[in-house]
Amino acid sequence: MHLDKARKRIAKLTSKGFAGYPHIELAYFGATANCATEVVISFIIAEGAEPQQQRFVSTQDVRDDEAIQSVLIKIIDRADAKTVTEIPGVLRHRSKNDETETS
Repeated sequence: MHLDKARKRIAKLTSKGFAGYPHIELAYFGATANCATEVVISFIIAEGAEPQQQRFVSTQDVRDDEAIQSVLIKIIDRADAKTVTEIPGVLRHRSKNDETETS
């Protein structure tokens, strides 16, 4: 699937809002807000169920990776997801330097 087609398809699915389960959630992570080097796709079969997660990592922006975006579409299709959500933006990876001490 072409990158633009995959992006449009994901955008269309996420714009529908919550429509029940199964529910797929996409979260993009990276060191900066401009480059997502990881995507985590979470599959929730029913309300209260533990999410099953799969992670894809790249040295470049995963949002611009045609293969990864195509795989996300295939996972969504195979799961017969009723709801697809996407956490907006790029979440920052937590590095060891970000850890804080608690007392």
